[in-house]
Amino acid sequence: MANISMLSDKLRIKILSFLPTKVAISTSVLSKQWEFLWMWLPKLDFDDYHNTNGDFNLSKPSYLCQYFIYKNLSLYRSPIIESLRLRIRLRSLEHKDFESWVAIAVSRCVRELSISYLPFYRDPNVLFPTSLYTCKSLVTLKLEGFKILVDVPRMACLPSLKTLELLHVRYFDKDTLRLLLQGCPILEDLFIHRVGNDNLKGTVVTVPSLLRLSLHIDSTCSSGGNIIVTPALKYFYFEDYKAEDYYCESFSYSIARMPELQEANIIVLRNPQELLEPLTYSRRLSLRVAFNSAEKTVYRDGIVFGQLEKLELHICDDDWSKLLVQLLKDSPKLQVLSLIVDSKSRFVGYKPVSWESSVPDGFLKSVETFKFKGHKGRLEERHFLNFFFKHARYLKSTSILG
Repeated sequence: MANISMLSDKLRIKILSFLPTKVAISTSVLSKQWEFLWMWLPKLDFDDYHNTNGDFNLSKPSYLCQYFIYKNLSLYRSPIIESLRLRIRLRSLEHKDFESWVAIAVSRCVRELSISYLPFYRDPNVLFPTSLYTCKSLVTLKLEGFKILVDVPRMACLPSLKTLELLHVRYFDKDTLRLLLQGCPILEDLFIHRVGNDNLKGTVVTVPSLLRLSLHIDSTCSSGGNIIVTPALKYFYFEDYKAEDYYCESFSYSIARMPELQEANIIVLRNPQELLEPLTYSRRLSLRVAFNSAEKTVYRDGIVFGQLEKLELHICDDDWSKLLVQLLKDSPKLQVLSLIVDSKSRFVGYKPVSWESSVPDGFLKSVETFKFKGHKGRLEERHFLNFFFKHARYLKSTSILG
């Protein structure tokens, strides 16, 4: 220890930066030289999710609350915080503690801020100071927890923010998300996971700079309208578990074209017409439609996936062959075809499809790789495979797994 203590403060701080934050803080008891050294660390990471001592006595604060928020953070000395990560589970914190903690982080020009707060349901919502939504230094912001209430001022501005994750949070009102995104002029990555009672009537994402978008909508969410305007988007993941049935509210999709799109993954429980038509520029497409009406086409005639090279179709019901016929007809450059039988497939009755008259010859000259996972030997599968191997003369690789 004497040899380490002879090192410069800068070098000792560098050594501490490789240790877990709690371990780094514990070195403050070694000597006067080490007492406040951890307060110059550029990154702080506190994870209360895993209680190694098995102590879930909620009548007393955890190590995190007692030594970080209540005693130490206000004394933090570094003028810049590169990263602050806080994860709390089954612990109660007061609203004022979050306000104070976030305000200090913002005052230290924090670049990455990640907060995950999952207390018990009886605990009140927590808000953050308005200074969070006008922080000029923030590059990455991640918020997780149904007790986090996002309340964005109308003059919100995060000029440096490039990555934003909002998981299971609640919003002050239906305009909150729109106001937040409106204040992020260079946002590139957006991940939203909506849950029921989040106060949104729909999902509005209008971000010209966005490159990657992941949007999850739980079945308990308010339907409303989903508006997406992201002309620079390269990756799109959309998962919507709202089903089209008697009990659902009205809903709609309004999605602008995505001319730069490279990859799209779509999971829906209803006809995906409004989702697929804006994705015609995509090179890779993964599609899972759980309940497709036999009386409807998936999208209108005239739509062509002119750049599509890889198609992954999850088989979920008896109408999968009709969906595949339509996609194959409209994908002249398709090279890789993957079929995956979904573990929750619903098969009731099969109406034969005339493959020979439905699929043009052009399809057979482009597909080079074919994969079929979850093959059960059903009549519909046999009909397709007989047609496919009879005509797919340029096939280079095949894999069929049960």
